[in-house]
Amino acid sequence: DYENNLKRTEDEINILKGKGYIEDTLLNKIYRISTHSFYQINPVQVEKLYSTAIDLAKLSKEDIVLDAYCGIGTIGLSVSDYVKKVIGVEIVEQAINDAKENAKRNNVENIEFYCDDAGHFLSQYKGKIDVAFVDPPRKGCSQEFLEDLVKFGPEKIVYISCNVATQARDIDYLREFYNIEICQPVDMFPQTHHIESIVALIKK
Repeated sequence: DYENNLKRTEDEINILKGKGYIEDTLLNKIYRISTHSFYQINPVQVEKLYSTAIDLAKLSKEDIVLDAYCGIGTIGLSVSDYVKKVIGVEIVEQAINDAKENAKRNNVENIEFYCDDAGHFLSQYKGKIDVAFVDPPRKGCSQEFLEDLVKFGPEKIVYISCNVATQARDIDYLREFYNIEICQPVDMFPQTHHIESIVALIKK
């Protein structure tokens, strides 16, 4: 479990040289990536992954977007140019610190980041959500998150996953309320059986 491993190891890391983070450019934005922050490992294909997800979302300038399990903010910051507002939620504090720094570095002002469990955040959130991008860890979404997401009823959900089994489980629940528009695999891990899978869902 990623969160439990993080708690066990966060005190064991000592920076011996350098800044303690790396930088990368993704879809014309610069990102700081710290030790405990998740980042996609295939720089060429991740641009295709996010570009495809953005295209499938069919965003508008009036949309308010939820970026659930947002990590360092790569998806949220990538879609910020196309929408009115983005709300990013991530449970790992260091990742959220990176996300806030990345927003400043890229002069993005229409995004807010919250350090919280995605399910707990939605249970407290009082605003509007037009489109939800969901990119959870391999274990998939919590049931609490899925139930609260359905209550908000965004018109579109774009679900990105590296584990098609948990993605299928979560979408089986969402199918009662959403129609599957398209499923698009992206080969992020060449010469393995692993893929990233994007599923676009439209509210019934």
